[in-house]
Amino acid sequence: MSSLNQTAQILRQLHKSGKPLVLANVYDVPSARAVAKLPSAKALATASYAIAQANNTTDDDLDLETNLRHGELIAGVAREFKKPLTVDVQDGYGDQLETAISRLIKIGVSGVNLEDYDNTTKKLMEKDVAVDRIKRAMAVARKEGVPDFALNARCDGFLHGRDLNEVVSRGKAYLEAGANTVFVWGGSRGVSRDEVKTLVEEFDGRLNVLLKFADDGLSIAQLADLGVARISIGPTLQIRAMEYLGKQADELLSQA
Repeated sequence: MSSLNQTAQILRQLHKSGKPLVLANVYDVPSARAVAKLPSAKALATASYAIAQANNTTDDDLDLETNLRHGELIAGVAREFKKPLTVDVQDGYGDQLETAISRLIKIGVSGVNLEDYDNTTKKLMEKDVAVDRIKRAMAVARKEGVPDFALNARCDGFLHGRDLNEVVSRGKAYLEAGANTVFVWGGSRGVSRDEVKTLVEEFDGRLNVLLKFADDGLSIAQLADLGVARISIGPTLQIRAMEYLGKQADELLSQA
């Protein structure tokens, strides 16, 4: 496990305030291979929504075994190209949290994205519950010999009507519990420039945001200038790839 911990250390070190790790989230072997072979790709990351779509299900209904199966396949690509891999483990699957983290580490995963939204109750977890789950996940990582496991703690406070003060409070608690970064997700509302600025200051730069592909969205350069450490895009690549496939198929079939 010492080599995996070294990879986890590399993944952690790639998170730099002002020079963020940009992740082109993948969802299967072909997408992972397409990204992994790029010199500009410093690490691989999965998106649970995209994996669910690839399995004809929804993000809410994606089960642990399906997620693990894809994680293992993508981990093989990560090893081939010598890139760290972080997996979107959603909310940790209830009482399967320890099992999920242990199995992911055993297949070579260096980090996870762990949410504070309970997919069973469909509610935001209480802060102390979310903190405890981060501590439990990191305890498993230490037991498996990967103390530098890069846990990205997702906070869905904005998405559920909580204010900036609560998001800051939760994020600080998640970092103190062992998270490497905090992913503040605002859903379709996004996260504003002023909110990003405040969160960067409060989290000492250890902020992950989703790149918003819209006219009012902040660019990678703008987010870097604000000091974020990680930028991800979720299922955007899959959505765009399927749109392109449909367009190309239509052009082909319309010639018949």
